[in-house]
Amino acid sequence: MAEDNSYESMLCVKPEVHVYRIPPRASNRGYRAADWKLDEPAWSGRLKITAKGKMAYIKLEDKNTGELFAQAPVEQYPGCVVEAVTDSSRYFVIRIEDGNGRHAFIGLGFADRGDSFDFNVALQDHFKWVKQEGELAKLEASQSAAPKLDLSFKEGQTIKISIGNIKKKDAGGAKPRPMAGGLLPPPPGAKAGGILPPPAGAQTVPLAQTNTAPLLDFGSPVPAPQPSSDVWGDFTSAGSNSSTDAVKSGWVQFS
Repeated sequence: MAEDNSYESMLCVKPEVHVYRIPPRASNRGYRAADWKLDEPAWSGRLKITAKGKMAYIKLEDKNTGELFAQAPVEQYPGCVVEAVTDSSRYFVIRIEDGNGRHAFIGLGFADRGDSFDFNVALQDHFKWVKQEGELAKLEASQSAAPKLDLSFKEGQTIKISIGNIKKKDAGGAKPRPMAGGLLPPPPGAKAGGILPPPAGAQTVPLAQTNTAPLLDFGSPVPAPQPSSDVWGDFTSAGSNSSTDAVKSGWVQFS
């Protein structure tokens, strides 16, 4: 992403901060707010943190007029421009510059602990974003410098695809069609093509035998009906004569 140096964003605003004169550091252990005159601040006003490109600026302004009192350009955080004291979380030491190459260290204090927390987080978030932008720019530069991989097919080039684990269908392995009428297949114990035998001890009823002799005897004369003493004889004779007439009309009689 291209850096836009003309745009200035607002990161944090605190309506009341205090500035203190600090004594020179006596050792490398760090600054202590207890060594300052906390009940006699040298200046009180408003604090703003702005960002322009990769740089952050801590600005101390008058609460009423907005006149700039001091400014501290911050290139990285944590760093030498903003340093926390060792005995409190509400006080910091910042390095201010006048734009002519001169700088000085002053004490900065917040009346509320939440304001000092917001001040700290605003600087951390900005430089975290700066770090991510730098890593992204390096990645884009390395990708553009690397030769691009050409995966296109050359003229006359072919590929072969082998697909495994596919079962071939058997030619004569057609599934049997279900029987018509919704009949179920025979049980596993039945013999193919047969009917289950009756259980032991059961008697089978023989089928009535059909007398085929009258049908095969074409040359024998039909006997005349005999008179009977049965009261139903007339009806029987009539039924017999009608049956004989039907046979004569439907069949050719051989002599």
